Amino acid sequence: MVAAPVIVSAAVEGIVDEAVVRRLITLAGGQPGAVYGKNGKGHLRQKIGAYNRAARHAPWVVLVDLDHEADCPPSLLAGWVRDAAGHLCFRVAVRAVEAWLMADAEALARFLSIPRSRVPRDPEGLDDPKQVMVDLARGSQRAHIRADMVPRESGGRAVGPAYSSRLIEYAQEHWRPEVAAQRAASLRRAMGCLKRLIGSVE
Repeated sequence: MVAAPVIVSAAVEGIVDEAVVRRLITLAGGQPGAVYGKNGKGHLRQKIGAYNRAARHAPWVVLVDLDHEADCPPSLLAGWVRDAAGHLCFRVAVRAVEAWLMADAEALARFLSIPRSRVPRDPEGLDDPKQVMVDLARGSQRAHIRADMVPRESGGRAVGPAYSSRLIEYAQEHWRPEVAAQRAASLRRAMGCLKRLIGSVE
């Protein structure tokens, strides 16, 4: 008799994070359930109590960017959740989920059509991974990558019009989390947390 898949619900800041979380849940042997949030960090912070309560009864993963909100993931966690439920996997990307995507340097270089040597060796040490991702795309040999990911000079936006769509495509089809985890400790911890979570309810 085949065991029923472990369904893991999630809450994230945005749609790129959703693609990343879905990949990680699947890689850990679970089945992605509903993904909530996707409306910024402030919205996620308001709802964290409800997600934590839900995790008393079923597996949940919450993913947020560290950004510059705290010095380290444990400090951010302490400020958000005082008493984490048993089935809650609360993980923090240092300093943003773009660092996790960048940590698979070979795959990202191929996707963006840039030299691998341009991809930072320590993505979690970057002050602003999103800005670095945009700068990498700016050097792409492919015009459509530049048009989609790099903002117009007069537009006043931080990213290009299809920045998220391109990163979702990359996360779903090209990114190798198990390779990226070798250069991103917070990703490695997130993958371990999900494996333990899924294993505990199988």
